Amino acid sequence: MKLRRRKKPGNKGTPKWMTTYADMITLILVFFILLFSMSQINLVKFDALSESFRNRMIFDFYPSPVESQFPTEQTKVQDNGEKNNEFQEPTEVPDHIAEKDEAKKEEKNKDLEELKKEVDEYLEENELNDIISASQTKRGIVLVLEEQLIFETSEAQILEGAKPFLKKVGTLLKNIPNFVKVEGHTDNRQISTYRYPSNWELSGARSSSVIRYLLKNTDELDAGRFTAVAYGDTRPVAPNDSKENWRKNRRVEIVILDPDYES
Repeated sequence: MKLRRRKKPGNKGTPKWMTTYADMITLILVFFILLFSMSQINLVKFDALSESFRNRMIFDFYPSPVESQFPTEQTKVQDNGEKNNEFQEPTEVPDHIAEKDEAKKEEKNKDLEELKKEVDEYLEENELNDIISASQTKRGIVLVLEEQLIFETSEAQILEGAKPFLKKVGTLLKNIPNFVKVEGHTDNRQISTYRYPSNWELSGARSSSVIRYLLKNTDELDAGRFTAVAYGDTRPVAPNDSKENWRKNRRVEIVILDPDYES
């Protein structure tokens, strides 16, 4: 009886070379994915990280691994030989910063003084000194119009006699780029009418009437520069105890605002 030779079992699955090839392709794919991910920078996180290094806040939580004799102090020697802790708030303002601030303050005051001079010259040239008073405050230049010059008592309609000098005020404001706040003020005597239930409505109506007239009768005057404010009797310039003081408190103030003033 003839014996049959047993056949060797064949290799099943993928060839060995294909396994090596697949590993290589996978590694190359991972490599390119890594390069792609590194090329995408999160700007928000990057800026936050840069800011933390700039402010040196990170060093408070992760101190240097190099030991220091005094680890709680980070010091530097100044020109005078004294040590200064760079994380402490300075006790004195540096000279160059103080000088810079002082120069800005002087320039600001100079600009206000020049504006005040310009306003005074305009009032004098147009014979308005006896009608309008001008003063310089921290807010800017304040023009004061007393009630009897522009309104009837308890009314907000502009008098005919007030319109000529209000037109001149409009011309003045047109040539000045500053923002303008028009404030209405009353005395402490209460009013109660159908049109004006209280001093708030009356003072607001008066400031609005002045702005409306200026805009209507002055060409190229930007309405966006104006703000109407009602103060009622809350900001008197004199005690409300006499007819003379009541007259002073009933007024409209046109404030040519200083650009740096925060209202």
